[in-house]
Amino acid sequence: MNMGKNQVVVVGGGAAGMIAAVAAAESGRRVIIAEKNEKLGKKLYITGKGRCNVTNACERDKFFEHIVSNPKFLYSAFHELDNFGLMALLEDNGCHLKTERGERVFPVSDHASDVTAAFQRLLGKKKVEVRLRCGVSGLLCEDGKIAGVRLTDGSEIPADSVILATGGLSYPTTGSTGDGYRMAEQSGHKVKACEPALVPLVAAEDWCKQLQGLSLKNVSLLMKCGKKKLYQGFGEMLFTHYGVSGPLVLSASSFLGRKKGEEVSLIIDLKPALSEEQLDKRMLRDFEENSNRQFKNALNGLYPAKLISVMIERSGIEPEKKVHEVTRQERRRLVELTKAFTLKVLDKRGFDEAVITQGGVSVKEVNPSTMESKLVQGLYFAGEVLDLDGLTGGFNLQIAWSTGYLAGISCAERGKE
Repeated sequence: MNMGKNQVVVVGGGAAGMIAAVAAAESGRRVIIAEKNEKLGKKLYITGKGRCNVTNACERDKFFEHIVSNPKFLYSAFHELDNFGLMALLEDNGCHLKTERGERVFPVSDHASDVTAAFQRLLGKKKVEVRLRCGVSGLLCEDGKIAGVRLTDGSEIPADSVILATGGLSYPTTGSTGDGYRMAEQSGHKVKACEPALVPLVAAEDWCKQLQGLSLKNVSLLMKCGKKKLYQGFGEMLFTHYGVSGPLVLSASSFLGRKKGEEVSLIIDLKPALSEEQLDKRMLRDFEENSNRQFKNALNGLYPAKLISVMIERSGIEPEKKVHEVTRQERRRLVELTKAFTLKVLDKRGFDEAVITQGGVSVKEVNPSTMESKLVQGLYFAGEVLDLDGLTGGFNLQIAWSTGYLAGISCAERGKE
């Protein structure tokens, strides 16, 4: 199998795979990308609603606060290529960038295709061979070393280094069907159980259907399991026919873990800028202005129209009651409901709606300084296939860029040996 000497095969041509191939080709090694789709970067086209949120421009410490699973494992990779390094790389290759709220970074054009085009130019420059519609069915190993890959058509590509950058299980229509986990397991690696993450949540309450399409901005969200706080955040969320979605909820879902069978609640503060006392005064003022109206017609200044009927129902106050007849206790109940609008989480939605996969190849069996397997010499991992994930806002793509780049330069170093 010595034919594969000095040859690198990158399995998967997404974000991690493309940057890994570019970095591996630096030292003149022959690099082949085996991509089963008809084009490179297929999942990039749907990230950030097709605009491609390439990274986040926050400082290092803040960046790591947004990494949910195994942040320490990412230190070396981020040191080799951080968010600013990635931005410079894209700018230098014709993909101009802009930074929006929350430090999210996008192509100026708002087209994900510009990101892929920049990498295609780089791959061409580095003479990387790209094979599209080229599925890999397994790894070839001999005496604890990588020897190449077997393709789905039965043929083989010899290689002394293989980078697995196959993605996870989220958005299976883009080709993320868990191939990398299967190959990792076949080569003796442990794969931590995979869960959908950054995913909408299913609620027990029927009234969510009434609120379908309602978007709440500037609310505070607390997720609890019993008395234990799992997540707290501030931002935007959306009601759906099955429960809740939107950036705040997606972030919360990453902290849900495997809480099947345990009672998990979401507590929404609809007026986080006001204390209970301030809100009570505000309500009192509104009520005095509308003292002769029916209660159901006096809430327009407090809540979005769609929410009013649900608030009335949950407050237990008679809708036809005159506002001046609403008791202090009833008003108090409405204040409490506004500050702690609660629903029960039944489950997460599935992988086809998840932005990323939580779980994956155990980082304990991968060298964080090189991304090389500790079990199989010459086998490297990059991107979502690893048990590494972050919150929304460009953090998961940066994980892919950083780990892919480190795996690639480690292969390039290996070629010099």
